[in-house]
Amino acid sequence: MTQTVEKKHLYLAGEKKEASSYKQLRSPHTGEVIADVAVGTRADMKKAIDHADIAAKEMAKMPAHRRAAILQEVSRLLAERKEEAARILALEAAKPITVARGEIARTVETYQFAADEARRLHGETIPLDASAMGENRVAYTVREPLGVVGAITPFNFPFNLVAHKLGPAFAAGNVVVLKPADQTPLSSYFIADLFEEAGLPAGALQVIPGPGSEVGDELTIDPRVKLVTFTGSPEVGTLIRQKAGLKRVVLELGSNSGLIIDEGYDIDRIVKRTVTGAFTFMGQVCISLQRIYVHRSLYDAFVEKFVVETNNLRIGDPLDESTDISALISQRDVDRIAEWVDEAHKLGARVLTGGTEGSIVKPTVIVDVPPHAKVSCQETFAPVVVISPYDELDEAIDAVNDSRFGLQAGFYTNDIERAFYASDRLEVGGVMINDFPTFRVDQMPYGGVKESGMGREGIKYATEEMTEMKLICFNRNR
Repeated sequence: MTQTVEKKHLYLAGEKKEASSYKQLRSPHTGEVIADVAVGTRADMKKAIDHADIAAKEMAKMPAHRRAAILQEVSRLLAERKEEAARILALEAAKPITVARGEIARTVETYQFAADEARRLHGETIPLDASAMGENRVAYTVREPLGVVGAITPFNFPFNLVAHKLGPAFAAGNVVVLKPADQTPLSSYFIADLFEEAGLPAGALQVIPGPGSEVGDELTIDPRVKLVTFTGSPEVGTLIRQKAGLKRVVLELGSNSGLIIDEGYDIDRIVKRTVTGAFTFMGQVCISLQRIYVHRSLYDAFVEKFVVETNNLRIGDPLDESTDISALISQRDVDRIAEWVDEAHKLGARVLTGGTEGSIVKPTVIVDVPPHAKVSCQETFAPVVVISPYDELDEAIDAVNDSRFGLQAGFYTNDIERAFYASDRLEVGGVMINDFPTFRVDQMPYGGVKESGMGREGIKYATEEMTEMKLICFNRNR
């Protein structure tokens, strides 16, 4: 019997519309077709922005309590259907089911945070009489929605990173045109259905899959789109920044996160956690732990324990409860990592464990890696970690900073003064003391420096990015 494959249309003005063409979506793990997904065009994107521009006027008038109620209801509905959502992640992204459940739990919280932010978004009073010219005047600010927000999202956290775009936008009273990643559109359709059920006005959310060179480009250049929020590669982020003109952009881009382990630290307490930071979701995490710098007195013991723990990870079907590692998102990425590891080996590095097999990149640990090797200085976005020794703290800090990226870094230490010293000197957007750089909770400000992007996510901070501040001033002088 031929299995019926579900067809996913364009999501326009609250309705599912036929597209001119469709593309097969295949499971990264099995290669089987799991859906036929609409391929949007520039014309489709223009229609989506037309609908969004109309809906923006209704959303701007919606009171905060209603926006909060919609977001809260989406959070509730997602919690109710969490297992279904987790299975979608496992199918379209090959995310191990236990990790997928963790993402859904975070996404439930993210929409709750957004509901809270809708209720407390506010301006401030300005003490004009601090100036002699301001006597007998009253001023205050309010935050108003921008209007149409364009959201371009990646494959690796297709529920939670979409929530970091939709949640703040709706909390502030905006509308969104969403272009999901090619490999993971099913999660966006799923969440669009939940928003419709929760009472979001038709047209406040459009979902248009398709090539970035067409639908993404149109979303970026259309003057009716007031802000573009993008998570992805620095190369694409740079193009968006160039084409966006004077409109606002929030860019969450690349990373090759570094961790420093100070002398005297109890490595037995952290080996398992560092393995988790390096290999969760096969390293396809923006703040995945890629480089570890260990004080020379601890180096040999740490490497030995790290490799043992790494070899305990289980490779298998993402729907198997015991699976830790599954297929990488594409065969192209598997081939790329094989080339990068081979390059490091030719430069004198030693591969202690790892390798590729079909669509799998086995958890890979490399030592004696020159800093200019791609596995060290580029973003691998794969289960590959480089471990290096150091003698002085400044040497390790300089090594972490010797990168085009600067998203997050970690530092394990027993010395509070050294913690403050490292925090001051590390050139990153976030420093995690006594934790790995892969730590993130969804209410904290999140973003980087250098080629890791511009602007901040985290619901409160993103909501403010998606508003316009207006000053109102009363002259009480007669």
